[in-house]
Amino acid sequence: MNRRSFVKSGIAAVAAASAGMQLVLTPGARAAGKVVIQYDWLMSNGQIGDIVAVANGYFKDAGLEVEFSPGGPNAATVPPVVSGAAQLGQFSETPQLYAARASGVPVKIIACGFRTGPYAFTSKPAKPIRGVADLKGKKIGIQPTARFVIDEILAKNGIDPSEVTIVNVGFDKAPLVRGDVDAIGGWITNTQALSVVGDDRIDLLVRDLGLSSYADVYFATDKAIEENAETLAKFIGAVAKGWGWVHANPQEAVKKMVAAYPEMDLGWEEKTINLVLKLSFDGATAKDGWGTFDPASIEEQLALLDKVGQYPNGRPAAADVYTTKILELSAADRPKLDAPAA
Repeated sequence: MNRRSFVKSGIAAVAAASAGMQLVLTPGARAAGKVVIQYDWLMSNGQIGDIVAVANGYFKDAGLEVEFSPGGPNAATVPPVVSGAAQLGQFSETPQLYAARASGVPVKIIACGFRTGPYAFTSKPAKPIRGVADLKGKKIGIQPTARFVIDEILAKNGIDPSEVTIVNVGFDKAPLVRGDVDAIGGWITNTQALSVVGDDRIDLLVRDLGLSSYADVYFATDKAIEENAETLAKFIGAVAKGWGWVHANPQEAVKKMVAAYPEMDLGWEEKTINLVLKLSFDGATAKDGWGTFDPASIEEQLALLDKVGQYPNGRPAAADVYTTKILELSAADRPKLDAPAA
């Protein structure tokens, strides 16, 4: 959720200027034959399949030269994609793309890295939150940019907002450790940061509170999808192969990821990889392949976000925020695997 605030600032500026911008490859990028992907955040375990695709030569096999452009708190995700400096991008979560589209930015989801959004509420056994009923009377710490998440959960479950106390917090877990709040929001894949809460902590995904969302979603402009679909499909196909290799070789994949990005901690990532795979693979990927998403879920997400006032100027149509074209073109390369058992 911390990944949203800086993206929003970029969306507004791009929305105003996008109509006159070049939406596909810049001449330089086209001549070099390089595919640049602009990520929303710093490289992490959510991109392990992408990293393995480089390490194992899957992009090269597909005839692509690929450059990863990491994001971060001072970066913007949308402008490089809209300008053509990057051929595709990755948002942390689907509501970011919906907000961009609602602001007039012509981008669509082409594949989903995480079938389940990793955002969760973490609590301690003394005041546990294990389900919807436990929210009442609790003090919930949440980042201001993620406030709409708790609004969605309360609306979805018919809970009067007066029954929950919302406290603005940052991204460290100290308010929960000190007892300032009863639960705190964040991504459960940040296991090292969560470790300060203790091994007996209780993590409850917002999915289990009735809130659906996809995460680490790949996107491109409407025009790029129209004019460069084969290149985008080769990219998604290579990444899918990477995730398939991670599924079969999780511990070896972690070693490759940490070798490429030594700032990551090998021990913590080894403990986290099974969780990461369970967010990326499920029954739907077993049927339709890695990267798939459900248009009905997207419509449900948009309707709920609209209900809590996220689109004062009108919500985007579901058909305008996604395309299945790239998934169809890359179907043969996307492994059909369920979540790992262990």
